[in-house]
Amino acid sequence: MDSNQQVEHSDHIDALDARLLLLLTDEPRLGVLECSRRLGVARGTVQARLDRLVARGVLRGFPPALDLAAMGYTLTAFAVLEIAQGRRREVSLGLEAINEVCEVHATTGQGDLFVRLVARSNADLQQVIDSIVDVPGVQRLSTSIALSTPVPPRVRPLLDRLLP
Repeated sequence: MDSNQQVEHSDHIDALDARLLLLLTDEPRLGVLECSRRLGVARGTVQARLDRLVARGVLRGFPPALDLAAMGYTLTAFAVLEIAQGRRREVSLGLEAINEVCEVHATTGQGDLFVRLVARSNADLQQVIDSIVDVPGVQRLSTSIALSTPVPPRVRPLLDRLLP
């Protein structure tokens, strides 16, 4: 095995990492000591694993799971944006300044950016869309409203497949 293969292999998440991440996914407020007790490993092992996962960028924090609808943002929409060539960074910064824009992905295929956004109502959505269209470099926008979320964002199946 050459050194590139070793580095690649060391970047993988093993079963203990998966069990730790699943535990924290289910109960993000657990402390290191409680995680070690539930996983049956030393506290130092859990801390070292967490530190390594953070250093590698796998674990980026412990934000609370928020229900945006319960916060008044009852409408979720997706927008496909076509932007002027060479303006992705500028457009992305403009989109980041719009509070209702939850995430932006640069994509291939139809359009250049895929945007998830929220609004309080149809009228509010129109204002958000108007704000997006006003971002310099945005040439065209196509929006779809989400009617439901039959499969919410998840990582559990990816972690479960790592378990014995």
